[in-house]
Amino acid sequence: MARRSTRKRRDPNAGLEQTPWRRFKNPYAPIEILTPDQLQQIHDNSMRILSDIGIRVLDARSRSYLAQAGCTVDEAEEMVRFDPDRVMELVSLAPATADLHARNPDYNLTLGGNEIVFSSVMCPPFANDLDRGRRAGTFEEMREYVKLVHAINAVHQAGGGGFEPLDLPAETRHLDVAFAHATLTDKTWKFWSNGQTRARDAIEIAKIMMQCDDDGLAARPVITAPINTNSPLMIDTAMAEGIVEMARVGQPLIIAPFTMAGAMSPATEAGALSVQNAEALAACALAQAVRPGAPVVYGSYLTNVDMRSGSPVFGTPVFAKTTWASGQLARHYGLPFRSSLNTGSNSVDAQAAYETEMCLWAAVMGHANIIFASAGWLEGGLSGSYEKLILDAEILQLMTESMQPMLVNTDTLGFDAIKEVGPGGHFFGSPHTLERYEHAFYHPILTDTRNYETWAEQGGESAEIRANRIWKQMLAEYERPPMDAGVEDQLKDFVARRKHEISAENAA
Repeated sequence: MARRSTRKRRDPNAGLEQTPWRRFKNPYAPIEILTPDQLQQIHDNSMRILSDIGIRVLDARSRSYLAQAGCTVDEAEEMVRFDPDRVMELVSLAPATADLHARNPDYNLTLGGNEIVFSSVMCPPFANDLDRGRRAGTFEEMREYVKLVHAINAVHQAGGGGFEPLDLPAETRHLDVAFAHATLTDKTWKFWSNGQTRARDAIEIAKIMMQCDDDGLAARPVITAPINTNSPLMIDTAMAEGIVEMARVGQPLIIAPFTMAGAMSPATEAGALSVQNAEALAACALAQAVRPGAPVVYGSYLTNVDMRSGSPVFGTPVFAKTTWASGQLARHYGLPFRSSLNTGSNSVDAQAAYETEMCLWAAVMGHANIIFASAGWLEGGLSGSYEKLILDAEILQLMTESMQPMLVNTDTLGFDAIKEVGPGGHFFGSPHTLERYEHAFYHPILTDTRNYETWAEQGGESAEIRANRIWKQMLAEYERPPMDAGVEDQLKDFVARRKHEISAENAA
Protein backbone atom coordinates (compact mmCIF):
# COMPACT_ATOMS: atom_id res chain seq x y z
CA MET A 1 0.00 0.00 0.00
CA ALA A 2 1.52 3.31 -1.05
CA ARG A 3 1.74 6.08 1.50
CA ARG A 4 -0.73 8.92 1.10
CA SER A 5 0.65 12.44 0.98
CA THR A 6 0.25 14.57 4.10
CA ARG A 7 1.11 17.87 2.40
CA LYS A 8 -1.25 20.72 3.19
CA ARG A 9 -3.53 21.27 0.24
CA ARG A 10 -3.24 24.67 -1.39
CA ASP A 11 -6.36 26.45 -2.59
CA PRO A 12 -6.07 25.78 -6.36
CA ASN A 13 -7.89 29.02 -7.10
CA ALA A 14 -5.84 31.51 -5.07
CA GLY A 15 -5.49 34.81 -6.91
CA LEU A 16 -8.89 34.66 -8.62
CA GLU A 17 -12.09 35.84 -7.04
CA GLN A 18 -14.55 32.97 -7.23
CA THR A 19 -17.37 31.57 -5.18
CA PRO A 20 -16.17 28.69 -2.98
CA TRP A 21 -16.32 25.10 -4.18
CA ARG A 22 -19.43 23.54 -2.68
CA ARG A 23 -21.71 20.61 -3.29
CA PHE A 24 -24.85 21.99 -4.88
CA LYS A 25 -28.29 21.01 -3.66
CA ASN A 26 -31.47 22.09 -5.42
CA PRO A 27 -33.85 23.51 -2.76
CA TYR A 28 -36.89 23.73 -5.03
CA ALA A 29 -39.48 21.25 -6.24
CA PRO A 30 -38.99 20.01 -9.81
CA ILE A 31 -41.16 21.11 -12.71
CA GLU A 32 -43.47 18.25 -13.60
CA ILE A 33 -44.81 18.75 -17.09
CA LEU A 34 -46.52 15.38 -17.47
CA THR A 35 -49.80 14.49 -15.81
CA PRO A 36 -49.84 11.07 -14.12
CA ASP A 37 -51.88 9.74 -17.04
CA GLN A 38 -49.43 11.10 -19.62
CA LEU A 39 -46.46 9.62 -17.76
CA GLN A 40 -48.22 6.26 -17.67
CA GLN A 41 -48.92 6.41 -21.41
CA ILE A 42 -45.24 7.03 -22.17
CA HIS A 43 -44.24 4.21 -19.83
CA ASP A 44 -46.73 1.82 -21.44
CA ASN A 45 -45.58 2.78 -24.93
CA SER A 46 -41.96 2.13 -23.91
CA MET A 47 -42.89 -1.26 -22.53
CA ARG A 48 -44.65 -2.08 -25.79
CA ILE A 49 -41.51 -1.07 -27.72
CA LEU A 50 -39.38 -3.35 -25.54
CA SER A 51 -41.70 -6.33 -25.75
CA ASP A 52 -42.98 -6.11 -29.34
CA ILE A 53 -40.03 -4.56 -31.19
CA GLY A 54 -37.09 -5.05 -28.87
CA ILE A 55 -33.56 -3.67 -28.70
CA ARG A 56 -30.74 -4.73 -30.98
CA VAL A 57 -27.75 -5.60 -28.76
CA LEU A 58 -24.58 -6.17 -30.79
CA ASP A 59 -22.50 -7.75 -28.01
CA ALA A 60 -22.96 -11.51 -27.59
CA ARG A 61 -21.90 -11.53 -23.93
CA SER A 62 -24.49 -8.86 -23.12
CA ARG A 63 -27.20 -10.84 -24.89
CA SER A 64 -26.21 -13.85 -22.80
CA TYR A 65 -26.63 -11.87 -19.57
CA LEU A 66 -30.05 -10.69 -20.71
CA ALA A 67 -31.11 -14.19 -21.72
CA GLN A 68 -30.14 -15.45 -18.27
CA ALA A 69 -32.22 -12.62 -16.78
CA GLY A 70 -35.35 -13.85 -18.59
CA CYS A 71 -35.30 -11.87 -21.83
CA THR A 72 -36.09 -13.39 -25.23
CA VAL A 73 -33.01 -13.35 -27.47
CA ASP A 74 -32.90 -13.86 -31.22
CA GLU A 75 -29.22 -14.55 -31.84
CA ALA A 76 -29.52 -14.46 -35.63
CA GLU A 77 -30.96 -10.94 -35.57
CA GLU A 78 -29.10 -9.88 -32.38
CA MET A 79 -32.46 -8.75 -31.03
CA VAL A 80 -33.55 -8.81 -27.39
CA ARG A 81 -37.18 -8.54 -26.34
CA PHE A 82 -38.09 -7.71 -22.78
CA ASP A 83 -41.00 -8.80 -20.62
CA PRO A 84 -42.31 -5.55 -19.07
CA ASP A 85 -42.70 -7.00 -15.59
CA ARG A 86 -39.17 -8.38 -15.68
CA VAL A 87 -37.81 -5.02 -16.87
CA MET A 88 -39.37 -3.32 -13.88
CA GLU A 89 -38.02 -5.97 -11.50
CA LEU A 90 -34.51 -5.41 -12.82
CA VAL A 91 -34.72 -1.61 -12.84
CA SER A 92 -35.99 -1.62 -9.26
CA LEU A 93 -32.67 -3.15 -8.16
CA ALA A 94 -30.70 -0.01 -9.08
CA PRO A 95 -30.13 2.35 -6.13
CA ALA A 96 -31.71 5.81 -5.93
CA THR A 97 -28.36 7.42 -5.08
CA ALA A 98 -24.68 6.62 -5.52
CA ASP A 99 -21.69 8.22 -3.83
CA LEU A 100 -18.73 9.12 -6.00
CA HIS A 101 -15.28 9.27 -4.42
CA ALA A 102 -12.51 11.66 -5.47
CA ARG A 103 -8.79 11.38 -4.79
CA ASN A 104 -9.30 14.39 -2.53
CA PRO A 105 -12.26 13.51 -0.25
CA ASP A 106 -13.19 17.20 -0.12
CA TYR A 107 -14.42 16.73 -3.70
CA ASN A 108 -16.58 13.65 -3.08
CA LEU A 109 -20.01 13.83 -4.73
CA THR A 110 -23.40 12.16 -4.65
CA LEU A 111 -25.44 11.22 -7.71
CA GLY A 112 -29.12 11.47 -6.84
CA GLY A 113 -31.43 13.10 -4.34
CA ASN A 114 -31.46 16.87 -4.68
CA GLU A 115 -27.75 17.16 -5.53
CA ILE A 116 -26.54 18.60 -8.83
CA VAL A 117 -23.08 17.86 -10.23
CA PHE A 118 -21.65 20.15 -12.90
CA SER A 119 -19.31 18.15 -15.18
CA SER A 120 -17.23 19.81 -17.90
CA VAL A 121 -17.25 19.05 -21.62
CA MET A 122 -15.91 15.66 -22.71
CA CYS A 123 -13.78 14.84 -25.74
CA PRO A 124 -14.88 16.85 -28.79
CA PRO A 125 -12.35 16.55 -31.63
CA PHE A 126 -11.39 20.23 -31.82
CA ALA A 127 -9.87 22.75 -29.42
CA ASN A 128 -10.79 26.41 -29.75
CA ASP A 129 -9.52 29.69 -28.31
CA LEU A 130 -8.99 33.25 -29.48
CA ASP A 131 -5.20 32.95 -29.85
CA ARG A 132 -4.83 29.63 -31.64
CA GLY A 133 -8.22 29.37 -33.33
CA ARG A 134 -10.05 26.12 -34.05
CA ARG A 135 -7.73 23.15 -34.50
CA ALA A 136 -7.42 19.45 -33.82
CA GLY A 137 -7.01 18.82 -30.11
CA THR A 138 -3.59 17.85 -28.79
CA PHE A 139 -2.49 16.10 -25.63
CA GLU A 140 -0.69 19.10 -24.20
CA GLU A 141 -3.73 21.32 -24.77
CA MET A 142 -5.96 18.69 -23.19
CA ARG A 143 -3.68 18.84 -20.14
CA GLU A 144 -4.19 22.61 -20.08
CA TYR A 145 -7.92 22.09 -20.09
CA VAL A 146 -7.80 19.65 -17.17
CA LYS A 147 -5.79 22.20 -15.20
CA LEU A 148 -8.39 24.88 -15.90
CA VAL A 149 -11.27 22.64 -14.83
CA HIS A 150 -9.36 21.81 -11.66
CA ALA A 151 -8.99 25.55 -10.97
CA ILE A 152 -12.67 26.45 -11.43
CA ASN A 153 -14.69 26.08 -8.24
CA ALA A 154 -18.05 26.12 -10.00
CA VAL A 155 -17.22 22.93 -11.95
CA HIS A 156 -17.49 19.86 -9.72
CA GLN A 157 -16.08 17.28 -12.08
CA ALA A 158 -13.61 17.06 -14.97
CA GLY A 159 -15.24 15.80 -18.12
CA GLY A 160 -12.57 13.27 -19.05
CA GLY A 161 -10.83 15.47 -21.61
CA GLY A 162 -11.84 18.93 -22.88
CA PHE A 163 -11.14 17.55 -26.36
CA GLU A 164 -9.67 14.47 -27.95
CA PRO A 165 -5.84 14.43 -28.11
CA LEU A 166 -5.68 13.61 -31.80
CA ASP A 167 -1.89 13.74 -31.85
CA LEU A 168 -1.78 10.46 -29.89
CA PRO A 169 -2.46 6.93 -31.23
CA ALA A 170 -6.17 6.12 -31.07
CA GLU A 171 -5.53 2.67 -29.58
CA THR A 172 -3.72 3.94 -26.49
CA ARG A 173 -4.65 7.60 -26.02
CA HIS A 174 -7.22 6.66 -23.36
CA LEU A 175 -4.29 5.70 -21.12
CA ASP A 176 -2.62 9.10 -21.50
CA VAL A 177 -5.92 10.88 -20.91
CA ALA A 178 -6.55 8.88 -17.75
CA PHE A 179 -3.03 9.47 -16.41
CA ALA A 180 -3.36 13.21 -17.03
CA HIS A 181 -6.62 13.38 -15.10
CA ALA A 182 -5.34 11.18 -12.28
CA THR A 183 -2.37 13.47 -11.70
CA LEU A 184 -3.53 16.97 -12.71
CA THR A 185 -6.74 17.09 -10.67
CA ASP A 186 -7.96 15.50 -7.49
CA LYS A 187 -11.61 16.12 -8.33
CA THR A 188 -13.68 13.27 -9.75
CA TRP A 189 -13.57 12.80 -13.52
CA LYS A 190 -15.28 10.80 -16.22
CA PHE A 191 -13.37 7.71 -17.35
CA TRP A 192 -13.58 6.43 -20.90
CA SER A 193 -15.81 3.35 -20.83
CA ASN A 194 -16.52 2.57 -24.49
CA GLY A 195 -15.29 -0.95 -25.16
CA GLN A 196 -13.96 -3.77 -23.04
CA THR A 197 -10.29 -2.73 -23.31
CA ARG A 198 -10.84 0.89 -22.35
CA ALA A 199 -13.27 -0.01 -19.57
CA ARG A 200 -10.91 -2.56 -18.03
CA ASP A 201 -8.00 -0.14 -18.23
CA ALA A 202 -10.15 2.53 -16.57
CA ILE A 203 -10.99 0.15 -13.75
CA GLU A 204 -7.34 -0.72 -13.17
CA ILE A 205 -6.32 2.95 -13.17
CA ALA A 206 -9.07 3.75 -10.66
CA LYS A 207 -7.91 0.92 -8.41
CA ILE A 208 -4.30 2.13 -8.50
CA MET A 209 -5.32 5.74 -7.95
CA MET A 210 -7.45 4.85 -4.92
CA GLN A 211 -5.23 1.95 -3.76
CA CYS A 212 -8.02 -0.63 -3.65
CA ASP A 213 -9.17 -3.90 -5.24
CA ASP A 214 -12.40 -4.74 -7.11
CA ASP A 215 -14.39 -5.07 -3.88
CA GLY A 216 -13.03 -1.79 -2.57
CA LEU A 217 -13.92 -0.06 -5.81
CA ALA A 218 -17.47 -1.42 -5.64
CA ALA A 219 -17.80 -0.28 -2.01
CA ARG A 220 -16.49 3.23 -2.79
CA PRO A 221 -17.28 4.01 -6.46
CA VAL A 222 -14.84 6.23 -8.34
CA ILE A 223 -15.72 5.96 -12.02
CA THR A 224 -18.36 8.05 -13.74
CA ALA A 225 -18.96 5.95 -16.85
CA PRO A 226 -20.81 7.65 -19.73
CA ILE A 227 -22.83 5.32 -21.97
CA ASN A 228 -24.78 6.34 -25.09
CA THR A 229 -27.19 3.98 -26.77
CA ASN A 230 -27.41 4.15 -30.56
CA SER A 231 -30.87 5.47 -31.22
CA PRO A 232 -33.13 4.16 -32.45
CA LEU A 233 -33.25 0.97 -30.41
CA MET A 234 -29.67 -0.28 -30.51
CA ILE A 235 -26.82 -0.80 -28.04
CA ASP A 236 -23.58 -1.21 -29.96
CA THR A 237 -20.74 -3.52 -28.98
CA ALA A 238 -18.47 -0.91 -27.40
CA MET A 239 -21.22 0.53 -25.21
CA ALA A 240 -22.58 -2.86 -24.22
CA GLU A 241 -19.08 -3.97 -23.21
CA GLY A 242 -18.71 -0.78 -21.19
CA ILE A 243 -21.97 -1.48 -19.36
CA VAL A 244 -20.89 -5.03 -18.53
CA GLU A 245 -17.41 -4.10 -17.31
CA MET A 246 -18.48 -1.14 -15.19
CA ALA A 247 -21.49 -2.92 -13.73
CA ARG A 248 -19.25 -5.86 -12.84
CA VAL A 249 -17.39 -3.66 -10.32
CA GLY A 250 -20.38 -1.53 -9.31
CA GLN A 251 -19.38 1.78 -10.92
CA PRO A 252 -22.09 4.36 -11.75
CA LEU A 253 -23.25 4.10 -15.36
CA ILE A 254 -24.60 7.33 -16.85
CA ILE A 255 -26.86 5.97 -19.59
CA ALA A 256 -28.11 8.55 -22.09
CA PRO A 257 -29.87 7.60 -25.34
CA PHE A 258 -29.06 9.87 -28.28
CA THR A 259 -32.65 10.50 -29.33
CA MET A 260 -32.80 13.59 -31.53
CA ALA A 261 -36.43 14.15 -32.38
CA GLY A 262 -37.04 13.94 -36.11
CA ALA A 263 -33.78 12.06 -36.80
CA MET A 264 -33.14 9.21 -34.36
CA SER A 265 -36.65 9.19 -32.88
CA PRO A 266 -40.11 10.37 -33.86
CA ALA A 267 -40.54 14.10 -34.37
CA THR A 268 -43.19 14.19 -31.64
CA GLU A 269 -42.05 14.77 -28.07
CA ALA A 270 -44.08 11.84 -26.71
CA GLY A 271 -42.70 9.48 -29.35
CA ALA A 272 -39.11 10.62 -28.78
CA LEU A 273 -39.53 10.19 -25.03
CA SER A 274 -40.89 6.69 -25.56
CA VAL A 275 -37.82 5.65 -27.56
CA GLN A 276 -35.46 7.25 -25.05
CA ASN A 277 -37.24 5.57 -22.16
CA ALA A 278 -37.17 2.13 -23.77
CA GLU A 279 -33.44 2.38 -24.51
CA ALA A 280 -32.52 3.70 -21.06
CA LEU A 281 -34.51 1.00 -19.27
CA ALA A 282 -33.03 -1.74 -21.47
CA ALA A 283 -29.49 -0.61 -20.67
CA CYS A 284 -30.35 -0.35 -16.98
CA ALA A 285 -31.75 -3.89 -17.10
CA LEU A 286 -28.50 -5.11 -18.65
CA ALA A 287 -26.48 -3.53 -15.85
CA GLN A 288 -28.68 -5.22 -13.23
CA ALA A 289 -28.41 -8.56 -15.05
CA VAL A 290 -24.63 -8.29 -14.66
CA ARG A 291 -24.62 -7.08 -11.04
CA PRO A 292 -27.86 -6.53 -9.12
CA GLY A 293 -27.69 -3.15 -7.44
CA ALA A 294 -25.20 -1.62 -9.89
CA PRO A 295 -25.67 2.19 -9.85
CA VAL A 296 -27.35 3.57 -12.96
CA VAL A 297 -28.23 7.17 -13.85
CA TYR A 298 -31.14 7.76 -16.24
CA GLY A 299 -29.85 10.08 -18.94
CA SER A 300 -31.55 12.34 -21.43
CA TYR A 301 -29.92 13.94 -24.43
CA LEU A 302 -33.16 14.70 -26.20
CA THR A 303 -33.28 17.68 -28.51
CA ASN A 304 -34.67 18.23 -31.98
CA VAL A 305 -33.11 18.80 -35.39
CA ASP A 306 -33.62 21.69 -37.75
CA MET A 307 -35.74 19.96 -40.37
CA ARG A 308 -34.44 22.33 -43.05
CA SER A 309 -30.80 21.29 -42.55
CA GLY A 310 -30.86 18.12 -40.45
CA SER A 311 -28.54 19.75 -37.90
CA PRO A 312 -29.26 19.42 -34.18
CA VAL A 313 -30.42 22.54 -32.37
CA PHE A 314 -30.01 23.20 -28.66
CA GLY A 315 -31.61 25.25 -25.93
CA THR A 316 -34.98 24.81 -27.61
CA PRO A 317 -38.46 24.48 -26.11
CA VAL A 318 -38.30 20.79 -27.11
CA PHE A 319 -35.16 20.38 -25.01
CA ALA A 320 -36.73 22.11 -22.01
CA LYS A 321 -39.99 20.18 -22.10
CA THR A 322 -38.42 16.79 -22.70
CA THR A 323 -35.84 17.46 -19.97
CA TRP A 324 -38.60 18.10 -17.46
CA ALA A 325 -40.46 15.01 -18.66
CA SER A 326 -37.28 12.91 -18.51
CA GLY A 327 -36.71 13.99 -14.93
CA GLN A 328 -40.23 12.81 -14.09
CA LEU A 329 -39.55 9.45 -15.72
CA ALA A 330 -36.26 9.05 -13.84
CA ARG A 331 -37.97 9.77 -10.52
CA HIS A 332 -40.78 7.39 -11.46
CA TYR A 333 -38.22 4.59 -11.71
CA GLY A 334 -36.28 5.72 -8.64
CA LEU A 335 -33.13 6.57 -10.62
CA PRO A 336 -30.81 9.61 -10.56
CA PHE A 337 -31.16 11.84 -13.62
CA ARG A 338 -28.58 13.20 -16.11
CA SER A 339 -29.00 16.15 -18.48
CA SER A 340 -26.57 18.40 -20.38
CA LEU A 341 -25.77 22.00 -21.38
CA ASN A 342 -25.38 22.44 -25.11
CA THR A 343 -25.17 25.06 -27.80
CA GLY A 344 -25.00 24.85 -31.56
CA SER A 345 -23.20 28.19 -31.83
CA ASN A 346 -19.85 28.23 -33.63
CA SER A 347 -18.47 31.07 -31.51
CA VAL A 348 -18.61 32.39 -27.97
CA ASP A 349 -21.46 34.77 -28.68
CA ALA A 350 -24.97 35.66 -27.56
CA GLN A 351 -26.38 32.45 -29.09
CA ALA A 352 -23.89 30.37 -27.11
CA ALA A 353 -24.91 32.16 -23.91
CA TYR A 354 -28.68 32.02 -24.30
CA GLU A 355 -28.77 28.41 -25.47
CA THR A 356 -26.54 27.34 -22.57
CA GLU A 357 -28.60 29.33 -20.07
CA MET A 358 -31.84 27.85 -21.45
CA CYS A 359 -30.43 24.35 -21.06
CA LEU A 360 -29.17 25.10 -17.56
CA TRP A 361 -32.50 26.32 -16.24
CA ALA A 362 -34.29 23.38 -17.85
CA ALA A 363 -31.84 20.89 -16.33
CA VAL A 364 -31.83 22.45 -12.87
CA MET A 365 -35.60 22.81 -12.66
CA GLY A 366 -35.98 19.29 -14.01
CA HIS A 367 -33.82 18.16 -11.05
CA ALA A 368 -30.96 16.74 -13.07
CA ASN A 369 -28.43 15.20 -10.68
CA ILE A 370 -25.47 15.40 -13.02
CA ILE A 371 -25.20 17.81 -15.94
CA PHE A 372 -22.74 16.88 -18.68
CA ALA A 373 -20.98 19.52 -20.80
CA SER A 374 -21.66 22.09 -18.09
CA ALA A 375 -18.61 24.10 -19.12
CA GLY A 376 -16.73 24.50 -22.40
CA TRP A 377 -19.09 22.97 -25.00
CA LEU A 378 -19.16 24.80 -28.35
CA GLU A 379 -20.15 24.13 -31.96
CA GLY A 380 -22.67 21.38 -31.24
CA GLY A 381 -20.07 19.46 -29.28
CA LEU A 382 -17.35 19.55 -31.94
CA SER A 383 -15.17 22.01 -30.02
CA GLY A 384 -13.96 22.43 -26.48
CA SER A 385 -13.57 26.18 -26.03
CA TYR A 386 -11.25 27.86 -23.53
CA GLU A 387 -13.25 31.09 -23.47
CA LYS A 388 -16.58 29.28 -23.29
CA LEU A 389 -15.25 27.34 -20.29
CA ILE A 390 -14.83 30.63 -18.41
CA LEU A 391 -18.15 32.04 -19.62
CA ASP A 392 -19.91 28.88 -18.48
CA ALA A 393 -18.17 29.01 -15.11
CA GLU A 394 -19.74 32.43 -14.61
CA ILE A 395 -23.17 31.05 -15.50
CA LEU A 396 -22.71 28.12 -13.11
CA GLN A 397 -21.65 30.47 -10.33
CA LEU A 398 -24.75 32.57 -10.93
CA MET A 399 -26.96 29.49 -10.78
CA THR A 400 -25.30 28.12 -7.66
CA GLU A 401 -25.59 31.42 -5.83
CA SER A 402 -29.19 31.87 -6.95
CA MET A 403 -30.07 28.63 -5.20
CA GLN A 404 -28.55 29.61 -1.84
CA PRO A 405 -31.15 30.32 0.88
CA MET A 406 -32.29 33.86 1.53
CA LEU A 407 -31.75 34.91 5.15
CA VAL A 408 -34.64 36.79 6.74
CA ASN A 409 -34.11 37.86 10.36
CA THR A 410 -33.88 41.00 12.46
CA ASP A 411 -30.36 41.72 11.26
CA THR A 412 -31.00 41.21 7.54
CA LEU A 413 -34.28 43.14 7.57
CA GLY A 414 -32.14 46.19 8.38
CA PHE A 415 -34.80 48.39 9.96
CA ASP A 416 -32.27 50.40 11.98
CA ALA A 417 -30.16 51.01 8.86
CA ILE A 418 -33.21 52.15 6.93
CA LYS A 419 -34.14 54.50 9.79
CA GLU A 420 -30.58 55.85 9.98
CA VAL A 421 -30.32 56.61 6.26
CA GLY A 422 -33.86 57.90 6.00
CA PRO A 423 -35.67 59.31 2.96
CA GLY A 424 -33.46 60.40 0.06
CA GLY A 425 -30.19 59.06 1.46
CA HIS A 426 -28.00 56.23 0.26
CA PHE A 427 -26.59 53.08 1.82
CA PHE A 428 -23.05 53.05 0.35
CA GLY A 429 -21.55 54.46 3.56
CA SER A 430 -24.02 52.94 5.99
CA PRO A 431 -22.38 50.81 8.76
CA HIS A 432 -24.88 48.10 7.84
CA THR A 433 -23.44 48.04 4.32
CA LEU A 434 -19.80 48.46 5.30
CA GLU A 435 -19.99 45.53 7.71
CA ARG A 436 -21.03 43.36 4.77
CA TYR A 437 -18.90 44.96 2.08
CA GLU A 438 -16.85 41.88 1.21
CA HIS A 439 -19.54 39.25 1.54
CA ALA A 440 -22.88 40.91 0.86
CA PHE A 441 -23.15 40.01 -2.80
CA TYR A 442 -21.98 37.60 -5.47
CA HIS A 443 -18.49 38.30 -6.82
CA PRO A 444 -18.25 37.54 -10.55
CA ILE A 445 -15.33 36.00 -12.44
CA LEU A 446 -16.21 37.52 -15.79
CA THR A 447 -18.92 40.19 -15.52
CA ASP A 448 -17.76 43.75 -16.22
CA THR A 449 -19.64 46.36 -14.15
CA ARG A 450 -17.77 49.50 -15.30
CA ASN A 451 -19.76 52.29 -16.91
CA TYR A 452 -19.44 52.76 -20.65
CA GLU A 453 -16.97 55.66 -20.52
CA THR A 454 -14.58 53.85 -18.17
CA TRP A 455 -14.96 50.58 -20.08
CA ALA A 456 -14.22 52.28 -23.42
CA GLU A 457 -11.31 54.31 -22.05
CA GLN A 458 -9.67 51.19 -20.61
CA GLY A 459 -9.84 49.17 -23.81
CA GLY A 460 -13.47 48.11 -24.12
CA GLU A 461 -12.93 44.39 -23.67
CA SER A 462 -15.73 42.01 -24.67
CA ALA A 463 -16.69 39.12 -22.42
CA GLU A 464 -14.80 36.75 -24.73
CA ILE A 465 -11.58 38.79 -24.46
CA ARG A 466 -11.90 38.97 -20.67
CA ALA A 467 -12.43 35.20 -20.61
CA ASN A 468 -9.27 34.78 -22.69
CA ARG A 469 -7.29 36.80 -20.16
CA ILE A 470 -8.78 34.89 -17.22
CA TRP A 471 -7.98 31.39 -18.47
CA LYS A 472 -4.40 32.44 -19.09
CA GLN A 473 -4.19 33.75 -15.53
CA MET A 474 -5.62 30.48 -14.22
CA LEU A 475 -3.03 28.45 -16.11
CA ALA A 476 -0.22 30.69 -14.84
CA GLU A 477 -1.40 30.23 -11.24
CA TYR A 478 -2.17 26.50 -11.48
CA GLU A 479 -0.47 24.23 -8.97
CA ARG A 480 -0.75 20.49 -9.36
CA PRO A 481 -2.46 18.77 -6.43
CA PRO A 482 -0.10 16.52 -4.49
CA MET A 483 -0.01 12.79 -5.21
CA ASP A 484 1.88 10.09 -3.40
CA ALA A 485 5.04 9.35 -5.42
CA GLY A 486 4.52 5.61 -5.10
CA VAL A 487 1.00 5.81 -6.51
CA GLU A 488 2.16 7.98 -9.41
CA ASP A 489 4.91 5.47 -10.19
CA GLN A 490 2.38 2.64 -10.22
CA LEU A 491 0.21 4.60 -12.65
CA LYS A 492 3.19 5.30 -14.92
CA ASP A 493 4.18 1.63 -14.90
CA PHE A 494 0.64 0.50 -15.71
CA VAL A 495 0.28 2.95 -18.59
CA ALA A 496 3.64 1.94 -20.06
CA ARG A 497 2.88 -1.78 -19.74
CA ARG A 498 -0.56 -1.46 -21.32
CA LYS A 499 0.79 0.59 -24.21
CA HIS A 500 3.35 -2.12 -24.91
CA GLU A 501 0.68 -4.88 -24.69
CA ILE A 502 -1.76 -3.04 -26.95
CA SER A 503 0.96 -2.32 -29.52
CA ALA A 504 1.98 -5.98 -29.48
CA GLU A 505 -1.63 -7.10 -29.93
CA ASN A 506 -2.12 -4.75 -32.89
CA ALA A 507 1.13 -5.90 -34.50
CA ALA A 508 0.23 -9.60 -34.19
